[in-house]
Amino acid sequence: MAYSTDIQAARALAERMHEGQFDKSGLPYVTHPERVASRLDSPEAQVVGWLHDTVEDTPLTVFDIEAQFGPETAAAVDAISRRDDEGWEEYIERVAKNPVARKVKISDLVDNSNLSRLPTVTMKDVKRQAKYNRALKRLLEEEGK
Repeated sequence: MAYSTDIQAARALAERMHEGQFDKSGLPYVTHPERVASRLDSPEAQVVGWLHDTVEDTPLTVFDIEAQFGPETAAAVDAISRRDDEGWEEYIERVAKNPVARKVKISDLVDNSNLSRLPTVTMKDVKRQAKYNRALKRLLEEEGK
């Protein structure tokens, strides 16, 4: 088996699942996975980029993703999906172990760290950005190995 490269199917699923959701700036939420996927250089990573928030933020399950996109793609989406009982550092270490999930999370963190897309920046946003930057540093270190 291999990763799915069906970017259009992943995009369509993400658009359907995130319909009616909005980000902190009031834009349709699907613009976030679109930006994440657009930064990635392989079709496999782009598919995971489109799907990376579906398990956390919609009724979609890893099993649904596996049925449509295969086990490798589902494993990467699972690796990037945070668990309710998981601390942030533990989560980042788990993401770091899956090469495709790691690339997608790097793109996700870059996008989420862009405070210019917010209408107003608060100290909470600045602190979140610092946390994301630490995670980004850790993932980039792993990527460079």
